[in-house]
Amino acid sequence: MDSHDKRKRFISVSSFSFAIAGVLTAIQKERNMRFHLISSILVLGLSFYFSISKIEWLLILFTIGGMFALELMNTAIERVVDLVTAEYHPLAKQAKDIAAGAVFVYAVLAVIVGIIIYLPYVLKQF
Repeated sequence: MDSHDKRKRFISVSSFSFAIAGVLTAIQKERNMRFHLISSILVLGLSFYFSISKIEWLLILFTIGGMFALELMNTAIERVVDLVTAEYHPLAKQAKDIAAGAVFVYAVLAVIVGIIIYLPYVLKQF
């Protein structure tokens, strides 16, 4: 395979469709992904309503994107652990708990970012 074929294969449409299928599967099957999706839509609505600054937009978009990416990784880890063993195993539990912990830490950070950005706008309303 020459370098042209490798580049062509690297940017193939099917790789994007697999990624999109993964995101859609997670949204369909994972309650937390649906929660993040709904929360993101509400946050984006607030962002438009308050006409936040460009820097604030960047922070919000990176926070939302990071939350989705981390939740997708958590879901992938859960699926792999479930694939490997259906029985209880302390290491399987630890893997799932640690992945969920990573999502939790980022979710707390996301709430803090939201408070820092939106609280001044909300207080101006009163």
